[in-house]
Amino acid sequence: MNLRLFFFIILLGFCSYAHSQQHLRRAFQPAHVENKIPYGANENAGRYVQANDAKIYYEVYGKGQPIVLLHGGLFGSTIEMADFIDRLQQDFQVIAVSTRGHGKSEMGAEPLTLEQRANDVLAVVQAVTKDSVMVLGFSDGGYTAYQFGAMYPNKVKKMIVMGAGELYPGLRAFKFTAKQAVEMDTTYWQQQLKLMPEPNRLEEMFAQVSNCYNKATVGKALLGAIKCPVLVLAGDRDQGNTVEHVINAARMIPNHQIGIIPNTTHTVFLENFAAVWASIEPFLRD
Repeated sequence: MNLRLFFFIILLGFCSYAHSQQHLRRAFQPAHVENKIPYGANENAGRYVQANDAKIYYEVYGKGQPIVLLHGGLFGSTIEMADFIDRLQQDFQVIAVSTRGHGKSEMGAEPLTLEQRANDVLAVVQAVTKDSVMVLGFSDGGYTAYQFGAMYPNKVKKMIVMGAGELYPGLRAFKFTAKQAVEMDTTYWQQQLKLMPEPNRLEEMFAQVSNCYNKATVGKALLGAIKCPVLVLAGDRDQGNTVEHVINAARMIPNHQIGIIPNTTHTVFLENFAAVWASIEPFLRD
């Protein structure tokens, strides 16, 4: 990352810190939209667990059957799951995880992998409940959900995955940089850098995520090991995880359902939450 740009963002962050803590925003969120609760930085609900070499931050809301929420990668943060938390905490115990390198979670010293992310989820789940859980994941969080379900099938009752299709080396090129991200939404990154315990590692986090996905294989061996019912959702205009790749992934899962939301892209639940919720609610209650 350009050091001058980085320190400029840090300086701006100091100036806006108090306000940003009360009004955290999602990436690319319109200025007139405000989230009522600063999910991802809520002192009343926040907790930490040690997961191997990193402290992982998570928040717990509501009571009932536990459901784990896993946000997207890079631009992802717990605040993007605000609509889900608002709805789900009325009937479920919501466990919203900030994945390592994001929000208030540490990165640790080991290279990022999907297996590592799944073990982070396990550490959080074991810290909160002895019960098995439902899991809802978007994009990077969706791939983590797949991995968690495959590695720990007895821990997962149901799974909802949005925007995560089949994957193998060479299918896509992951090379997005922190510098590009900051230039696209500086206000968002002002807030995120203030939350991060290691803001100087932002560029490294982007590189680690890219390296993880450039090497990852999400295919029959992994998806076929998932035993629970899985609802796979996607926007019909998602250019990164195309409908074809999402459907291919779903069909490798023994017990799957598929929902394609029209006129939406990768961030399907941010673009048409009502349609996504209408697909999810009956699946959860079935």
